[in-house]
Amino acid sequence: MVAGRAGLAKFGTVAIDGTKIAANASIDANRGHQWLTEQVARMVAEADRTDAAEDALLAGQDIEHSGDRVPSGWGDRTDRARRIREAADEVAQQLTRQRQDEEERSTAARERLDRIRAGESVIGRIPNGPHRLAEAEAHLAREIATHQAKLARRAATIAAGKKPMGAPPVPLEQHSRIIRTRRAVEAARAAAQASTNPDTQSLPKTVANTTDPQSRLMPTRRGFLQGYNAQLAVTSDQIIAAVQIGQSPNDIASLVPMMDACQRAAAMLHTESGSTDHLIGVVLADAGYCSDSNLAAPGPERLIALNKTRDHAKSVMEQPVTGPPPDGASPRQAMSHRLRTPEGSQLYKRRAATVEPGIGNLKKILDRFSCRGLRSAHSELNLAASAFNLMKIHRATIR
Repeated sequence: MVAGRAGLAKFGTVAIDGTKIAANASIDANRGHQWLTEQVARMVAEADRTDAAEDALLAGQDIEHSGDRVPSGWGDRTDRARRIREAADEVAQQLTRQRQDEEERSTAARERLDRIRAGESVIGRIPNGPHRLAEAEAHLAREIATHQAKLARRAATIAAGKKPMGAPPVPLEQHSRIIRTRRAVEAARAAAQASTNPDTQSLPKTVANTTDPQSRLMPTRRGFLQGYNAQLAVTSDQIIAAVQIGQSPNDIASLVPMMDACQRAAAMLHTESGSTDHLIGVVLADAGYCSDSNLAAPGPERLIALNKTRDHAKSVMEQPVTGPPPDGASPRQAMSHRLRTPEGSQLYKRRAATVEPGIGNLKKILDRFSCRGLRSAHSELNLAASAFNLMKIHRATIR
């Protein structure tokens, strides 16, 4: 509101991006489910022994106690026991979500496999999981059957004394699609063997941090850090309009909530000012936010890259288009068309120059969280964004 009254916060273009910020936690404090379960069991057993020892000490003495007293000497100034329990709960919740997701993926994979065996075509990469090998083998069987049918038709034409049309099909073992499909079968077979070989299992994939249980391992270009995924929405004049903090290293689920937050901020300013500067024109986001659901979700107009920067630039140069997307285009096809138009290409180029300087300057204020926990980290991020905006307002209004 202060920025809007100062003539700032112009929402004609809004760029959304995420950055990983380190938590107040050590990356070496991550533990797996087995370790945490053992520690919780040890703490419960120790508490039972302490209670039993004090009950024995007080037996026969004329002292009333309710049984819920705090034992002498009890207390952990570092609160380690509570954090271990929280970490154990975090891992249990992650495992539950993973099982649910795995069941959904397995159901979808079975449906894909059934369609392939029924002779239907499917689109997309073969999903990992217990059905990967079966689907790869089904693809191979179908490719071999299709090519053998071509060879058989040509042989039948020749046997009938007719001249076949076109170039002769290549031998079965030289067909490019069969070669690729055989490789997919070999890769699926190797993955299946690796998943059942205990020697290939390394550290637990599902861990929780005993210092800050709500923080997560986040991949970055420089390796892994223990932290959170901070999301920023920045206006064309580099005012931070909204922030969000998450535990997933992936940005896809953050786009719709961030767009909603931007719409609320813009509506609040527009109600007071009535200025068209406080209406969202277009939202810009990189390929990390690309999904069919995000492309088709209700909300403001958006440009979302479909692939990496170099691939995007190559498609713009080699496959330029004009005008609106063709009728009947899917959300992904429509977005590809828009990004390759001169207007869409020029507009998307503003994404990096809008949001990335904002992220870089924000991290000069907040390069590591001081408090622990998701809510506290979110409060810190809001405070840092407010400081960032105040500095922008001050510099813009200096006379």
